[in-house]
Amino acid sequence: MVEEAGLCGPESLHDNARMQATSRTLWFVRATTALVWALAAAGAVFWGLRLSAPAGGSTGTVGAPPGGAGATVDPVALARALGATPVAVAGTPVPALASRFSLQGVVAGGPGRGAALVVVDGKPARPVRVGTAIEPGLVLQSVGARSARFGREAQGEATLTLEMPPLPR
Repeated sequence: MVEEAGLCGPESLHDNARMQATSRTLWFVRATTALVWALAAAGAVFWGLRLSAPAGGSTGTVGAPPGGAGATVDPVALARALGATPVAVAGTPVPALASRFSLQGVVAGGPGRGAALVVVDGKPARPVRVGTAIEPGLVLQSVGARSARFGREAQGEATLTLEMPPLPR
């Protein structure tokens, strides 16, 4: 009689739609929970290994550079990077005057007028008017369309001429 009503056959096994939805939701919750626990375990392993590693890395010595030998340091370049001005010392090469300066822009205003935007020793560019000293013993004498002339005095012979970088094409 139960078989005749259709309650015991294979076709009646999953006829409760609400039960099927609950089953799918249950598997989603279980998978999400397993994923969260896996991420938590991976984080614990990562930080455990990170905190238990020696302070100096894999070599075991603190402060030793990889590869064994220390890097050679140019003291003049280091001093310049830290803001020191170059001082002429016997045996120390002084950089060429033109290599210390870079012309970034000019504003030509006629004879005896104008300004130049100049980079000195890699520092940020600064504007310099014609007739003004950019540093002791070096005065901006004149500016052209893409150049600036410097000399020891405002009306003397030019000792340095800077050209602007070429325009990109």
